[in-house]
Amino acid sequence: MAISAQATPAAVNRSELEERVKAMYHEVAETPDHDFHFEMGRGLAERLGYDPAALDRIPAAAIGSFAGVGHFFDLVALRPGESVLDLGSGSGMDSLIAALAVGAGGRVEGLDMTAAQREKATRLAGDAGFSNVEFHAGYIESPPFSDGSIDAVISNGVINLSADKPRVFAEAARVLKPGGRLALADIVTEKPLPESVSCNATLWAACIGGALQQDAYRAAIESAGLVIEAWREHPEYRFLTESAQGASSTYGVKSISLLAIKR
Repeated sequence: MAISAQATPAAVNRSELEERVKAMYHEVAETPDHDFHFEMGRGLAERLGYDPAALDRIPAAAIGSFAGVGHFFDLVALRPGESVLDLGSGSGMDSLIAALAVGAGGRVEGLDMTAAQREKATRLAGDAGFSNVEFHAGYIESPPFSDGSIDAVISNGVINLSADKPRVFAEAARVLKPGGRLALADIVTEKPLPESVSCNATLWAACIGGALQQDAYRAAIESAGLVIEAWREHPEYRFLTESAQGASSTYGVKSISLLAIKR
């Protein structure tokens, strides 16, 4: 994801912010057993609602680096033969679950800016025999795919990291076919964050500092020409460190998932 001058608080060093995000998610890929602000792994995935049978069919190392914040596969209801774009695909867990759902006649494109994540996802998918998924280098604000070429866009815990969320949603709408679905899980807030939080690069990389107030988040989706059909909270998601928990409690930082349709 690119750090946009237009949408980043003035006090944030944008280069530092992008490097901090890249460094954190490089570590997520390479050393998932380290301590982070957020929980990771299979226990989290199952608690959020992932089907254990589906998890059994994908590489355990992809699940070990899973750092998502919610579950949306019941909302998106992928069908055999569909095309899927995973924005911020990380080590590939959601992309591989999507690949199982769309089958050999379908296609999944993962997009991520962190080389270590892409390399790990590509290796794991190849070793497991997945031939219908590919991982691409790029930013979620500028996905390198044609207009109206995708049936479903998915994303998990990533859009909050973008400094230009309206552009992310506009680009998701651009690549979707008419009637296509955007299904995601993300972090939002009940109250707007003050600059002491939103300008903290560490909290931004931890999925808190960049979180948008929920009404503004919904408005950004709808302004892109997408209609929100489902919205739910995930109270089972939690941050782990004292600083992250403090921000969550004060500003109502929470996990949500949603489904939106391109009309």
